[in-house]
Amino acid sequence: MAKWIWGREQKMGTRLRIKTKVISWLAAAAVLGGIALYIYKLDSSPDLPLSVSAWVVDWQLESGLQDYQAVADHLDSLHMFALYYDDKDGLTFTPALAAALSEMASGGAVPLQDRDGIGPEVYLTVVNDVWLEDGTSVQKDSELVTRLAATPQSRSKHVQELVAVVLEHGFDGLEIDYERIAEEDWERLEAFFAELQAELEVHGKSLRVILEPRAPIERLSLPAGPSYVLMAYNLFGTHSGPGPKADQKFLRELAARSHKLPGEPIIALASGGFAWSANGDVKALTEQQALALADQAGAAKRRDQASGAVFFEYTDEQGVQHTVWYADASTFKLWVETLREAEIQRVAMWRLGEWSAESLRYLAEVD
Repeated sequence: MAKWIWGREQKMGTRLRIKTKVISWLAAAAVLGGIALYIYKLDSSPDLPLSVSAWVVDWQLESGLQDYQAVADHLDSLHMFALYYDDKDGLTFTPALAAALSEMASGGAVPLQDRDGIGPEVYLTVVNDVWLEDGTSVQKDSELVTRLAATPQSRSKHVQELVAVVLEHGFDGLEIDYERIAEEDWERLEAFFAELQAELEVHGKSLRVILEPRAPIERLSLPAGPSYVLMAYNLFGTHSGPGPKADQKFLRELAARSHKLPGEPIIALASGGFAWSANGDVKALTEQQALALADQAGAAKRRDQASGAVFFEYTDEQGVQHTVWYADASTFKLWVETLREAEIQRVAMWRLGEWSAESLRYLAEVD
């Protein structure tokens, strides 16, 4: 039976870490994967106390949980991605995450054990992706959000369904990741966030809301109470030609905008990168995949000064040219320092899974 442990800890005299869960099956995954906790300190200048959270995704659960074990003591929260929707607007898990939750719960709600435990809070992330009966999916379905937030009745029903899942599985909080929001839906979503926040508070749970860079935060009236995360990645990606997921200019602009949000803003950074092919294909890569590709191709890696990202080029056996950009530990260090200069002290890492040992060491020690 999985054991989730709640507790509290005073860390570096700057913040209190409360209600922690240590999950036995995470530890088992780490042992099987041969992941050790790292004791390593990169040269960094913590001018501001830094709060760090990270995601683990259902399609890369094993390696994500292995990385989590290497940094767990240094995270304030872990976010399990994701809770989805079916074609009837019902909530659903993918088989991978459903199996993990079943193992954790052993047929029921996750049991809470010793309240003197130490570790991060655990959130469940819900995303507006729709899984269809034929196994295909609709990514970031804006029409789904329109239906769910349309009326006071639909919002109330949606709130009750979400809170029920959080309570059933014993999560500390809920995270909303609704993207591609229609302009006319923002006012109704503001009401939904307020109603969801109020209901979660009744049960001692927290709410975190993710916002895309294009979200019109300057004109919104977002309710106080939830934590707000502004995504700061995919400056370049599947929608563009080669380049970094973020650069310093992009981060400074988003950091300035984020201060318009209620409460202390959180900026989300992204690991890994992309490979662009001359034939038009674009493929997402983890850091380890990018490193393996460079080694296999014997490619010379270079670092971009504007972003701190690493890039290289190579030609495959079919004569197709590829360009790869990705983030490593030095990239993260530059990004975090850039955000600190902009008075951001809360960052979120999208996402754990197949990080290099050096990047894990940095994340385990940055403070």
